[in-house]
Amino acid sequence: MWFYRAEGWCYNTIKRMAGLGQRTGIANLPLHYGKVPPWLFQRMCQLAREIVIVTVTEFGVEEMLRRLSDPFWFQAFGCVLGYDWHSSGVTTTVCGALKEGLHGLEEEVGLFVAGGKGRTSRKTPLEIESAGHLLKVDPSSLIYASRMSAKVDNSALQDGYQLYHHTFFFTREGSWAVVQQGMNETTRYARRYHWLGEKVNDFVCEPQAAICSQTKGEALNLVALESARARQVITRIATEQKPDTTVRQLDRLKTLNLPQRPYIGLEDIHPDRLSRILVDTYEHKPRNFESLLALEGVGAKTLRALSLISELVYDTPVSLRDPATYSFAHGGKDGHPYPVDKKTYDSSIQFLAQALEKAKIGDKEKLEAFRRLKAWE
Repeated sequence: MWFYRAEGWCYNTIKRMAGLGQRTGIANLPLHYGKVPPWLFQRMCQLAREIVIVTVTEFGVEEMLRRLSDPFWFQAFGCVLGYDWHSSGVTTTVCGALKEGLHGLEEEVGLFVAGGKGRTSRKTPLEIESAGHLLKVDPSSLIYASRMSAKVDNSALQDGYQLYHHTFFFTREGSWAVVQQGMNETTRYARRYHWLGEKVNDFVCEPQAAICSQTKGEALNLVALESARARQVITRIATEQKPDTTVRQLDRLKTLNLPQRPYIGLEDIHPDRLSRILVDTYEHKPRNFESLLALEGVGAKTLRALSLISELVYDTPVSLRDPATYSFAHGGKDGHPYPVDKKTYDSSIQFLAQALEKAKIGDKEKLEAFRRLKAWE
């Protein structure tokens, strides 16, 4: 039985819809609790397996990664597997069904699935490494991609959501995609993050091509394009400035009456506790911000502290732009918040319909899946 904290969908998709395979992003979902019925999850695994096999056979495994990295198609996929647009468990259950459905077929299909929810997510590096003998690339590069995608969305992008789910999809050639999800303890909403390896040119500068969300606020966004100078200053502070100097600067800042800024507050920063981490960064001297972020122990609080010094001491502010694009569903018939992108909308439906038609499943299961797809149109 697959247990999960379900995320009842108030579905959002991306504003920039043009060009298949070029969309990665975020979606906001209200949280609920529950468990998927065993009879349903068993059928989801079977149907997910068939759709993946057809997709890989017809279009190649790279296209499967592109589809999974697209929030729009991922939601449609979840609907076809057995959830309509506002039902629970889309992210965790779809990823779980893919992992279970492909178990034992990874080498044949060419698609591997690692990670999952909670404790399972922390097994991702071991699961990638265990498949190393089947890969044409060094698994360490995939482990790095998995770790950095999680660290970026948890620490370099501080939007109020704590990751609790991380699924890493990869091929024997080294291509990869990520579907991960975070929860906001205050609002009880979840936000889903999609990554596509072939579109990531820089892990710490706009790694997502497009992001969607139901709500939009302020976030400490160290991976924004406009944070480039701040990334340089932060790296210089952590590597060239003596740790005791940085601690003294933070102590002095805490005595000042400073304006409140979301995600850059002083109340949870303890300079004495950061001292050890600053010693590590000073000794290791990472060559750039990505190397700094990759260091063990450098997390959200360390980056907030260094961001404060960057802004208040060196007059180099970090972007507070929430990278999410305000959106809901797939546009509106009245053109708000933007017109429905009919071409991409119809493309996803047609793609899934073709996969269903060729899937080797029973007539009853196929008919039910077509009905769910038709209802989603």
